Amino acid sequence: MSRPIVAIVGRPNVGKSTLFNALAGERISIVKDTPGVTRDRIYADVTWLNTQFTMIDTGGIEPDSKDEMLSYMREQAEIAIDTADVIVFLVDVRQGLVDADSKVADMLRRSNKPVVLVVNKVDNFEKFMPDVYEFYNLGIGDPNPISATSKLGFGDMLDEVVKHFNTNPDIDEEDDRPRIAIVGKPNVGKSSIINKLLGENRVIVSNIAGTTRDAIDTPIRRNKKEYILIDTAGLRRKSKIKEDLERFSIIRTVSAVERADIAVLVIDAEDGVTEQDAKIAGIAHDRGKGIIIAVNKWDLIVKDNKTVNKFTSDIRETLSFIPYAEIIFISAETGQRLHQLFDIIEVVIQNQNLRIATGVLNEIMTEATALNQPPSDKGKQLKLYYMTQVSVKPPTFVIFVNDKDLFHFSYRRYIENKIREAFGFSGTSLKILIRERKEN
Repeated sequence: MSRPIVAIVGRPNVGKSTLFNALAGERISIVKDTPGVTRDRIYADVTWLNTQFTMIDTGGIEPDSKDEMLSYMREQAEIAIDTADVIVFLVDVRQGLVDADSKVADMLRRSNKPVVLVVNKVDNFEKFMPDVYEFYNLGIGDPNPISATSKLGFGDMLDEVVKHFNTNPDIDEEDDRPRIAIVGKPNVGKSSIINKLLGENRVIVSNIAGTTRDAIDTPIRRNKKEYILIDTAGLRRKSKIKEDLERFSIIRTVSAVERADIAVLVIDAEDGVTEQDAKIAGIAHDRGKGIIIAVNKWDLIVKDNKTVNKFTSDIRETLSFIPYAEIIFISAETGQRLHQLFDIIEVVIQNQNLRIATGVLNEIMTEATALNQPPSDKGKQLKLYYMTQVSVKPPTFVIFVNDKDLFHFSYRRYIENKIREAFGFSGTSLKILIRERKEN
């Protein structure tokens, strides 16, 4: 089951980013060497009482503003609202109820989504509660007082948010058709690929980048099996005013990848692999999805006997964090190799669901530690006691050790490589969890 998506919306300067950072944790503002984790990250995975959800921070909504940037922010907030399962509508007790709040409330009512009204900057409940009651006039439910800065009132607010997650039965629970998200930058041919596969123009195709605004689910039958294709609007290129647009198109990518089993990352053969491609791949990798890289417009490339190897090498270098990804060179225009895409999808699905017997895993682990001694620090050496597989999609392994602090990233990668050498697992990430066990 995919995580529900919660969007925080409201006018500018009511404290949306402060609330987002407080719920997401300090780590959100730290730059890590992980693809997709940047200083301006606007989505985060949050856990409340064993319930996980993905939270989105949005730009402020100014309903009637003619300012170009505020118009973009309004459009992006609307995209977030369309994408979300639950909306947190944030208002400011210090400024009181203003006309723009009523207009945002009208917009939210039309969305027909569950809305949790949250009144921010209530640093003193006794002092500000009479002002909180004023927000009943919005007609959008009970106001929940909080202070994002002081982290007050979060429990009651989150209880109210998670209440809405199960109001509608999740039809995807019973739908076991593999879900394939077609992701990538604008104008790389995502919609054209789907149209070619379907044999009809079901998705609008245009040379204007970003023509496809929302994710579209389309059933397709291949080799007597049915799949769901999820088409998404791609990430846009950065520019001064459109930088925010890229951030918000990430919302659509996150949403689509969250619902998918496999992400097909479409790369433009003429552009080559780019930083934006790496960002999208990072989202899929971060969520443990299967990944296939489809290099489109291959018919437009002048080729010799080294072209494929060079292009593959460039992809592997730029996307070095997903060495397991499958690569296919295609043309949506001519249909070149498109028929092979579902063969690769089937291979990835099998690898995502592959289970390895515990005895075999421990033989691999024993052999790996004999070939390359575990690291040590200050006279204490890492000991690996036992390894077992605990789940699939992605295949997840638990290794019991004497001291998990000694289990460095490089040694984790070494063990993962040994598992891949034995079983392949092409197209899917592997998750390795480390648990400490006291020595006897």
